[in-house]
Amino acid sequence: MLKFVLMLTVLALAACTSKSTSTSNQPPPPPSGTVTMHMFQGALLASGSGGDGSLNFQGRSYPFSIKGGGIGGIGASTIDATGEVYHLNNVSQFPGNYVQGRVGFAVGDASAGDLWLQNDAGVVMRLKAQRSGLMLSLGGDVMVISMK
Repeated sequence: MLKFVLMLTVLALAACTSKSTSTSNQPPPPPSGTVTMHMFQGALLASGSGGDGSLNFQGRSYPFSIKGGGIGGIGASTIDATGEVYHLNNVSQFPGNYVQGRVGFAVGDASAGDLWLQNDAGVVMRLKAQRSGLMLSLGGDVMVISMK
């Protein structure tokens, strides 16, 4: 199982790196919508996360759930994140498998970190995260978002 998670993480990080370098000189497009999320993340080299959130798209709110796993980090934290959604033309493009590159830390209520997620349909989320707990995070994850 650990080999499978490691393979997925390497692929996820490679995908994040190749996509971000090709567009780094271009300004971001206008956001298609916004999201708010609440998650729990635990890690001891391998990591797991779960939670829920809400997508605001074209004047409507769509609840969703999150489950994921990956590699990199140590500790446990809760994460409250808000951010923008890009390249979303239809709400049916939103659910699916997202790769996540992450870097951040949490010590008590002091935290820092950004989350970038992208799915197979090309939907990108840029999130600002507030963490609580004790966590050092550097790695990648595969997350599954399902509409409720």
